[in-house]
Amino acid sequence: MEKYYISTAIAYTSGKPHIGNTYEIVLADAIARYKRFQGYEVYFQTGTDEHGEKIEQKAKEKGVTPQEFVDDIASQIKSIWDVMNTSYDKFVRTTDPIHVEKVQKIFRKLYEQGDIYKGTYEGLYCTPCESFFTESQLVDGKCPDCGREVHQAKEEAYFFKLSKYQDKLMEYIESHPDFIQPVSRKNEMVNNFLKPGLQDLCVSRSSFTWGIPVDFDDKHIVYVWIDALSNYITNIGYDPDGSSPEYAKWWPCDLHLIGKDIIRFHTIYWPIILMALGEPLPKKVFGHPWMLFASDKMSKSKGNVMYADDLVKLFGVDAIRYYVLHEMPFANDGNITYDLIIERYNSDLANVLGNLVNRTISMAHKYFDGKVTNKKTPTDFDKDFVDAINSLATKVDEKMDNLEVGNALEEIIDLFRKSNKYIDDTAPWTLAKDETKKDTLETVLYNLLESIRVGAVHLQAFLPDTAKAILEQLGTSENTSTYLDALTYQVNEAKPLFMRIDKDKKLQEIEDSLS
Repeated sequence: MEKYYISTAIAYTSGKPHIGNTYEIVLADAIARYKRFQGYEVYFQTGTDEHGEKIEQKAKEKGVTPQEFVDDIASQIKSIWDVMNTSYDKFVRTTDPIHVEKVQKIFRKLYEQGDIYKGTYEGLYCTPCESFFTESQLVDGKCPDCGREVHQAKEEAYFFKLSKYQDKLMEYIESHPDFIQPVSRKNEMVNNFLKPGLQDLCVSRSSFTWGIPVDFDDKHIVYVWIDALSNYITNIGYDPDGSSPEYAKWWPCDLHLIGKDIIRFHTIYWPIILMALGEPLPKKVFGHPWMLFASDKMSKSKGNVMYADDLVKLFGVDAIRYYVLHEMPFANDGNITYDLIIERYNSDLANVLGNLVNRTISMAHKYFDGKVTNKKTPTDFDKDFVDAINSLATKVDEKMDNLEVGNALEEIIDLFRKSNKYIDDTAPWTLAKDETKKDTLETVLYNLLESIRVGAVHLQAFLPDTAKAILEQLGTSENTSTYLDALTYQVNEAKPLFMRIDKDKKLQEIEDSLS
C-alpha cells in the first residue's frame, strides 16, 4: 500500500486558535481523508509548539508555571481540532520528553559537525514574534510580521550556517519545481531571501529559560527554529544516533501544509536543517492563504475574531467545514462573515444538497414504497446525466492532486446541482401520472439515487457526518465512486440535512449573543 504523510504547522500555545488558524487543520483533514479514500496508508500529524519567551511571560502574568500554561492551551487546541471532526493520527507537543531528547541530539550533531557555532547577536527584537530584525526589514519602524514595537537587544547565541547551504537549496528548488506551492510563494522565497543572500540564523537564546536546554551549555536554550521544525521527524522515529524503521517508512513527508506567513521557515530554514542532517527534504510545502474577517486580518485587538467552537454551535460542524473548505481560494486570501456563512449555507447546503436528497427519497417512498431498481428505460436526459456522474471521480482526483480543495468540493456540489436540474428536466411527477411510464420513472429515480450516492461517497472527505447521514438515508454502504447500474435501493426515512436559515433572525441571535 502506498504511503502518504501529511502534516500541519504546529499551533503556538499562546492562546486559543481562531477560525483562520483552524482552517489549516480542516484543510489537512480533507486531504488526509481523501488520500485514505484513494487507498493510501495515511499518517496525519498535527500538534502544538510550546516554548518561547512569549509563553514564559504569559504564564507569569497568569501566576502559573509555563508547563501549566501550555497544558491548558494545548488541551484547548486539541479540543477544537476534535470539535472540527479532524482525523489526525498524532497530536504532538514540543514539551514531550521524546521530542526534547531528540532536539538536544540534533543540536549537538549540528554543533559537532561545525554547522552551529557560538557568537553574539545584536539587533532589533520583537518579543511577540520572538524574532530579530535588521533596520531595513522593519515596516514603519515596527516588526514586519506583527506590526508591534521592537527593541534593541544583544545576547550571546549559537548560530546555524544557513549561508553554507544557500546554493544547494537554490539548486534543489530549481530542480524540483513542485517543492514550494503555490508558485507565487516560491518566487517570493527565491527573490526576497535566497537571491539577496542568507544570513546565519540565531538558534539559541539565553535571555529566557522556557525552552529545551542545550545539553552541553546550560546557559542556552534551543531556539524555535530547530525545536519546533524538528517535530516533523522527532515524532516518527528520527534519531541522529540511528533512526527507527518507522522513520524510514514515513519520511520524507509528502506534504507540509502551513500558513503563508511561515513559508520562509519551512522552505528555507527547515530544508537547510535537513540538508545539514543528511536527510531527504519534504516532497511538497504548500503555503495556504489566510482567512480574513470581512477582508481584514483577524485580531483580538480589533474584536473581529471568530472561533470554530462558537461557529459550530451556531451552524453545525459540517456547515463550517464546508464554508472554510469551499470559500478559500488556492492562492488568494478568503473571506468570512456571518452573512456570507448564512448565504452559502442556504444556497448550497439547504437548497442544493438538502433539497435534492429530501425530495428524491420522498419520491422513492411516494411512487415505489422506498424500493427502487434500475429498469434501464432511459429518458433523453439520461446519457449526459450518467456521464456527469461518472466524470466526477476524475475531476475531484485532479483537483485534489493539485491541492485545489475548494474546487474539488465545488465539483461535488455541481453534480448535485445537475441532479436537481435532471429532476426538472425529467419531471417525475408528470411521469407518475402515466402508467406506461412507470419503468421510466423508476429509472429516473434510480439515476438520482446513484448521483446522490456517488456525490456522498466523494463528500466523505469533506463533510464526513453529512456523507454518512446521506448514505444511511439511501440505505446503502456501497462506496464505489462511479455509477453502478444494478443496485437495489431500499431507502430509509427522509430527514432534513440542513434546515434553511432565516438570515435576519440568525444575525439578530448572533448579535444578542455577542453583546
